[in-house]
Amino acid sequence: MPFITIFTPTYNRKNLIERLYQSLLQQTQKNFEWLVIDDGGTDNTEQYFSDLLTKQQPFPIRYIKQENGGKHRAINNGVKSASGELFFIVDSDDYLTENAIEKINQWVATLDDSHKWAGVSGLKGYSKDSVVGQRSEATYVDAKNSERRKYNLLGDKAEVYFTDVLKQRPFPEIPGEKFISEEIVWNAIARDDYFLRWFNEIIYICDYLDGGLTKDNSKDWKNPQGRLLWAKGQLETFPNSWRDRFLAIGIYRHTVARIKSINLTAKELGVSRTSVILASMLLSLYNHLFPVKY
Repeated sequence: MPFITIFTPTYNRKNLIERLYQSLLQQTQKNFEWLVIDDGGTDNTEQYFSDLLTKQQPFPIRYIKQENGGKHRAINNGVKSASGELFFIVDSDDYLTENAIEKINQWVATLDDSHKWAGVSGLKGYSKDSVVGQRSEATYVDAKNSERRKYNLLGDKAEVYFTDVLKQRPFPEIPGEKFISEEIVWNAIARDDYFLRWFNEIIYICDYLDGGLTKDNSKDWKNPQGRLLWAKGQLETFPNSWRDRFLAIGIYRHTVARIKSINLTAKELGVSRTSVILASMLLSLYNHLFPVKY
């Protein structure tokens, strides 16, 4: 069985991380380490891990504290520090089903030479019976991250990547910005023709809590260069999808409308001025009819 790094970036979640720790203790297979990077938190997380590390544990635990720089910087540091062949990001306010590592081992063992493999992915759930996003009817699907709409795999998933794949593609680190979409790296991996085996089982239970990135609507306008990289990546990844292209253009335009002209927006994205205007109009209509999270 491959050794797995369960990686947890955390920021002031000491009151919640115990639940994740307990779920790791309950794993039916324990061929993993738990690597935690504290992104400059100011609560008692450091003391919590100091206490944990004085006790004998059934799996290795490593705790690293870094200057506050955002989740993507924590992931970059985690990938550099990981001992595992596989890298599994599990947020500090979430937890795993008791057979999560066992299922990952089972599905990794099924990978053959039919594709270049980036890893495997299970499902996230609000509970063991309620799936986040969409799920395929098939037992598993082999697909690139960019093909998820085609296979009914939209919504957050529990991706487990080979560490070496991530080491070759670190997240861009933009001075002064602390957020960047994970899609930038996941789609870069897809553009390099790497596949994941998406299996149809819930292994990860999640909450979307106030203060978390999924609840923070200010993250875009506070990090405009990161959003620009995301939009350009979407345009490159989905050259033939008018929907994905117009959403990328419209979302970026919405992010920078207060500080950049339409002409500058078009120049940055390498598209026409008309495309920016139409995308902004379509996004406004889309948000009115079908409110979504970005």
